[in-house]
Amino acid sequence: MLKEFKEFALRGSIVDLAIGVIIGGAFGKIVTSLVNDVIMPIIGLLLGKVDFSNLFIAFGDKSYSTLEEAKKAGAATLNYGTFINNVVDFIIISFCIFIMVKQLSRFSKKKDEVEDATTKKCPYCITDIAKEATKCPNCTSNLEQTSNMEV
Repeated sequence: MLKEFKEFALRGSIVDLAIGVIIGGAFGKIVTSLVNDVIMPIIGLLLGKVDFSNLFIAFGDKSYSTLEEAKKAGAATLNYGTFINNVVDFIIISFCIFIMVKQLSRFSKKKDEVEDATTKKCPYCITDIAKEATKCPNCTSNLEQTSNMEV
């Protein structure tokens, strides 16, 4: 059982996944800092010096000036400012992942295009065949060699 676990843990895909999770966690912390320390203060300033991290509704009879004060008093709170920060955080991370996946798919398309350079379409049955073929293996049509005629 230990041997099987060792083989499982040392597979390339598992190691790649672990590296991705670690980098993703670090990236998440950077984006959270960007949102909380750079973007939201600027948006708050533009909206009239609003501190989103202190936007909350306290349930009960007392009112509190800060979220920290309400938490120290043990009051139940609805922290909608923190929620707004997390939504902006999610949007930024989602956009970054979208850009990364888009770039990776662009590279895989180029690989497919290189592979397609060795094939051509049969003009009769529209299947992929070898570029040098003179007869289609699918529909058995005779194909002209246009590369020799163009000279």
